[in-house]
Amino acid sequence: MNPGKWTFCTMFVLLMSVGMMCAQMAAGPTRPASVPSDYVITPFGYFHPSCVREIKEGETLLGDGRIQFENGTEEANVPFCNFPRYTPSGEPVVERLVNPGPLYISWDWIEAGQVSTSSTSYGEVKAVWTVPPTPTTNDGQTLFFFPGFEDIDNVQLIIQPVLGWNDGQSGVGPWNIASWNCCPSGTANYSTPVTVSPGDEIQGLIKGTCKAGNPSCSTWNITTKDVTTGKKTILKNTPSEGQTFNWAQSGVLEVYSIYQCSDFPPDGSIEFSKVALFDYNYKKIKNPAWTPMYWVQQGSTSPWCNYSTTTTATTAILNY
Repeated sequence: MNPGKWTFCTMFVLLMSVGMMCAQMAAGPTRPASVPSDYVITPFGYFHPSCVREIKEGETLLGDGRIQFENGTEEANVPFCNFPRYTPSGEPVVERLVNPGPLYISWDWIEAGQVSTSSTSYGEVKAVWTVPPTPTTNDGQTLFFFPGFEDIDNVQLIIQPVLGWNDGQSGVGPWNIASWNCCPSGTANYSTPVTVSPGDEIQGLIKGTCKAGNPSCSTWNITTKDVTTGKKTILKNTPSEGQTFNWAQSGVLEVYSIYQCSDFPPDGSIEFSKVALFDYNYKKIKNPAWTPMYWVQQGSTSPWCNYSTTTTATTAILNY
């Protein structure tokens, strides 16, 4: 797989029938010119707000994209979305480039600790990290920090517990957590967001719901917890849509609209610690061979903020 250009989802998004987007940053003036002003930023690109669905506690996202409610009833159907989605670079075709542009970082996965396998698949990953200090400048940027699972042979979907900084939307604080699955049946789905504060300890967990021995579990639980306050937000039994998760990230830095290095938190790095990766038998992999992965290069991306990554069997330190 070429890490410089790859596809998340090739389908249009579906129209949500419950809830509205409440955790993500409005596209705003820094969006690409092709993106309408009423769109919102997600970890997967720009969506019309009606096409992003909140899966509330007690609800289940079914494999066909419908929601099963807490009382056991199910949506009759999910109408096709009448709005296109856009890539972070503003293109209708979901492709991702190594270097988004010379003027500023409009969007990119900057760096990550990652590992993939051809001999097995993964059943669980967990990590702990701390909410950084608030950036000292606000240029309308959005920051995402998370571990995750994907299928490296056919990247169509990513599941991830996410810490985001996006200046606060509709009742959640500038720093907030949510669990995400993009894009089963073409939708971006997230659990109810929870406000967190700088210094809080965050724990992210992705785990299959299947018994040990299933290399392609069909449903997964994604939990993002503020250990400091005890609050958590869970996406339960979320579908894999046939994906086999053989690509794991111990920690990822993803950004939108970085104009200057002070758009990052002032401490200059984030550490994902207590990282643990398990195979599909739920046996812990002692040394997963995490390695750094980069999507930006010195001299070709501005601003250059001394990006670097170090990894061990249980940590990933992302510097910015």
